[in-house]
Amino acid sequence: MSRPPLPMRDGVAPSYLWLPEGQWPDLITFLAARFPDVEVSTWYERMARGEVVDGDGRPLAPHSPFKRGMRIFYYRELEAETPIPFTEEILFMDEHLVVVDKPHFLPMTPGGRFLHQTLLVRLKKTLGEPALTPIHRLDRETAGVVIFSRKPESRGAYQSMFQKRVVEKEYEALAPTLQGVEYPFTYRSRMVDGDKFFIMKEEAGEPNSETIIEVIEHRADCTLYRLFPHTGRKHQLRLHLSSLGIPIINDAFYPVALPCKADDVSQPLKLLARRISFLDPLTNDWREFSSKRNL
Repeated sequence: MSRPPLPMRDGVAPSYLWLPEGQWPDLITFLAARFPDVEVSTWYERMARGEVVDGDGRPLAPHSPFKRGMRIFYYRELEAETPIPFTEEILFMDEHLVVVDKPHFLPMTPGGRFLHQTLLVRLKKTLGEPALTPIHRLDRETAGVVIFSRKPESRGAYQSMFQKRVVEKEYEALAPTLQGVEYPFTYRSRMVDGDKFFIMKEEAGEPNSETIIEVIEHRADCTLYRLFPHTGRKHQLRLHLSSLGIPIINDAFYPVALPCKADDVSQPLKLLARRISFLDPLTNDWREFSSKRNL
């Protein structure tokens, strides 16, 4: 997409929407129906500030005509957002990449009840870079190393590394001790979407996920494991350890999805993206980045 007609504001890039099929007397009537959780008065205020515009940057008014196929731009806003009291650390920067050590509980990107309290918006605000984009993802509950792209023109080369699975990823997890297994141990299973939209489950069939498990150290009441995911399925490490009968400590999803803890940050998931390494597709140099956090 070309440069949006609204600038980045406080780290937040403008959202946009293509107006769909349908008959609406004016724009405000459509917006009220499309976004029932947003007060109509809020749209009036945004429009009065000139913060709802078309693709050419022309301000739109409440009674501007609804035109199917037109693209409108606006800023997403949240009435109240609870601060997340943990700080990210930039580990490395060059002209193409930003490598970050993400804390537990901080979402990667805006969504739901999170906007400013996300890693992407925090970094955009700190660095002043609207084009910043994550190359891969970590769960909100997971801490550790994650990589962002600074330039659209080189982004595809780095994204293809993850698609081709040529990136080496190493995780650490604290979980109960698994008895009767010789390490390193490889666990494979077939993972599919679960009964609830936010979890995964296993079923019989050809495996589509694989994790190598090693022991780093045994502690008094648990074990610190080193995990190498050879595939990148959603919640792969969390589901694999749970299926082995050793769910990661403080996992609120596996083996049973617990009620949402909302803003409780007292029990972080004991899962850390410890290290990521790869052959840089632009320079052919070997890159390796490690988290400074510990479980």
